[in-house]
Formats: sequence, C-alpha cells, structure tokens
Amino acid sequence: MAKKTAPLLPETELRLQQFGERLRLARLRRRLTGKQVAERAGMTPVTLRSLEHGSSGVTIGAYVAVMQVLGAEQDLDLLLKEDRLGRDLQDAALPRGARTKADATRTSLQPSATLPILPVGSPLESQAFTAADWTPGGDFVSVENLAALIKAPKPVKKSGGNG
Repeated sequence: MAKKTAPLLPETELRLQQFGERLRLARLRRRLTGKQVAERAGMTPVTLRSLEHGSSGVTIGAYVAVMQVLGAEQDLDLLLKEDRLGRDLQDAALPRGARTKADATRTSLQPSATLPILPVGSPLESQAFTAADWTPGGDFVSVENLAALIKAPKPVKKSGGNG
C-alpha cells in the first residue's frame, strides 16, 4: 500500500492546478486529443484528466511523460536552476568574512540594473529596458514592454531639398 504524502499548502495546490492547466492548453494548441496524449504518455485518459486538473495524486513521472509528448520536457531544466533560498542558507552558514565575499561575488555576477538589453543603435534603445525587466521574477510581460518590442521603427523620410 502506498504511503500517504503530506498535504500541500493551498498556494502550492494552486500552482499545481495552474501547471495542469498550462499542460492542457499546450495539448490543445498542438491540436491533440486527450486520448492521443494519454495513449502516447502511457496512461489512461482518466489519469490525464486528473493531471490536467492539477491533482497531487498523479506521479511526477506522469507529468514528465505528458511534457515529453508535448515536446516540453526541456522545461524541467528550469526547476531550481537558481535556488536562491538554498544559496542564501548556504551563505548564512559561512564565516562572517567569507559571507561578505560571497555576497560581493553574487552581486558582481548579477546583470547591472542600468545596462540596456537592446543593442547599441537599436530604435528601442532609448526605452532603457533593464535586466530586471527580463528576469522571470520581474514584471517583464507588460503590454507596454511587449508593444515596444514588436513595433517596427518608422522609416526616416529624406527631404528633397538642399539640406
């Protein structure tokens, strides 16, 4: 008999439900039926339905199998890539002198908040997007930022006179 797992916090349950919904949307975007994905992932349609609803009773292997069918398994590489909490805990255990060196090293490796992301001479260079605008924790996906990126520069009109 399987052991019972600890209950998830409501916020974590919500994240799992949102992940299931993203998987469902990815399936629909690819115009695949639930039956097709379930068969290719080696599960029943009922399990796929539970997974797409974010059930915590579905194994992580089943989630990964569906991601593989959808061609999104490489997204697993993003999980715990930064591990900020782990690094903070590790740095807190360092001796006092070493702690300031670790903080300085981490700060020096982070992109400057004043460096523009766009290449020099780009028509959007004056927008002054910063590294913080593009990080997962930042508020990158604003309508203004997105619109500025997709707007084509207006052609420069040359005057016909002696100028």
